[in-house]
Amino acid sequence: MPLFGNTFSPKKTPPRKSASLSNLHNLDRSTREVELGLDYGTPTMNLAGQSLKFENGQWIAEMGISGGVDRREAQRLRRRNQQLEEENNLLRLKVDILLDMLSETTAESHLMEKELEELKSTSRRRK
Repeated sequence: MPLFGNTFSPKKTPPRKSASLSNLHNLDRSTREVELGLDYGTPTMNLAGQSLKFENGQWIAEMGISGGVDRREAQRLRRRNQQLEEENNLLRLKVDILLDMLSETTAESHLMEKELEELKSTSRRRK
């Protein structure tokens, strides 16, 4: 027997409290959805006056009161967008051609200046 008592005497742990005082975890899923309101429906948001809803993995614009763009307007905008893209491509092509022409003219000008300087130096030597 040790002099000061048992060296290894763990204290008793207090009894655990129950995890939940609610009996909702015993209910089936459909009852829980009704009780807790877990049926959220489709997510919706309002962005710049346009109402959108999330269906099948994509955000879809809702038509009606929210002021959505109708099909004819969307087609007109697509056509206008395509026209502007074609015009932009044409203008880029023209800029490329003009830059090629400018570089060619500049190269010719430098060659002519060089030839002129050579002719001047040879004519000075003859005098």
